[in-house]
Amino acid sequence: MIKTKRHLNSFMKLYQYLVLALITIPYYGFAEMQHDDMDMPGVLGNYTMTREASGTSWQPDSTPMEGFDWELGDWSMMTHGNINLVYDNQGGKRGDTKTFTASMFMLQGSKELGEGVFNLKSMFSLDPLMGKSGYPLLFQTGETADGKNRLIDRQHPHNLVMELASSYSYPITDNHSAFIYGGIVGEPAIGPTAFMHRLSGKDNPEAPISHHWLDSTHITNGVVTLGYTTSYWKLEASSFHGREPDQYRYRIELGNLDSYSGRFTLNPNKDISLQISAGHLHSPETLEPTINVNRVTTSITFNKEILNGLSQTTLAFGRNSPSEGHSTNAYLLESSWQWSANNTVFMRAEKVDKNELFLESDLLNHTNFNIRKLSLGTVHDFATQNNYTLGVGIVGSLYSYPSELNTFYGNDPKSVLFFIRAKL
Repeated sequence: MIKTKRHLNSFMKLYQYLVLALITIPYYGFAEMQHDDMDMPGVLGNYTMTREASGTSWQPDSTPMEGFDWELGDWSMMTHGNINLVYDNQGGKRGDTKTFTASMFMLQGSKELGEGVFNLKSMFSLDPLMGKSGYPLLFQTGETADGKNRLIDRQHPHNLVMELASSYSYPITDNHSAFIYGGIVGEPAIGPTAFMHRLSGKDNPEAPISHHWLDSTHITNGVVTLGYTTSYWKLEASSFHGREPDQYRYRIELGNLDSYSGRFTLNPNKDISLQISAGHLHSPETLEPTINVNRVTTSITFNKEILNGLSQTTLAFGRNSPSEGHSTNAYLLESSWQWSANNTVFMRAEKVDKNELFLESDLLNHTNFNIRKLSLGTVHDFATQNNYTLGVGIVGSLYSYPSELNTFYGNDPKSVLFFIRAKL
């Protein structure tokens, strides 16, 4: 156990130094942005659509756009999605096994309306089919399966409806626009691009254990966002319903717009996107309705060509400060590298403060434990046919945690997932 921890800690430090070195390379400065006339325009401003990610978040412009698009009268349509069949084996005393499917399907359309652009977005998932308790995932916490006890060492399923939203952007000058985004299900302006949508993390079928510090608001039942964009930066503010989805994954439960957030995003060139955001979440947890949370996040995502293959890296930090109890932090570092046309390798390293690893009745409830996790994986995609790709992959994980948890998790648990993936 000690040897595994030492290797894991050394690897995380080495990788962090490497990322910081890449970020500071001089040619990652403010470069002149050139937009190809063939690029699809963004719906929130005058920039290429490849910049747009989950909700109103941005990613680097050089990120490839998956899926396909077509014209339907005056509408420009786009769709993409994926479905994973996963065999999950989480090791240790608290581990479990399960075979399940995780999926996402997105459909959106935009058209010119007056001098601006009107956009409709929808996103759905078949995750509720895996059951209210989701799938095994060591050290994951957040939400509930029965309305009485929190999920521990399990990842909750996503809702059937992940997004039903619209937006309208209006040009102020050639490169400046104002926009409004709203939906009965949407994503407020806080955090980085959601993990299932960013290139650095989307090939990993596991949710990050830092999810509830960074991007857990990506499914919010009620949100309105006002924003302003230029060629390089975006400033936006949201009002939204702060309560996270409950165990009834097939329905939409609207509530008061009782929470708020703001985010500033900077894309200095086509390969970099940075954001800093903060928000007040009113009563986010069903089981702790009297506790509010102030959240701060910051992240940088950058793309780089390595041996003719695109690599994307995301470095993120999140801090939750509840109205009762101590603040907790989460750090995430993840990368993916498509080293050939059909092969991708990926990694994710996390360091998270966890204080919900035990039930309310346990003496260790609300005791804070610093958890470290390292995941490595690869996926091979077979030849593409008719806009569909079929792939197979594997991801394995190692953990480092305080010795007080050995009694509950074992001395050296390991986890592995095998998956088959189909995507547009």
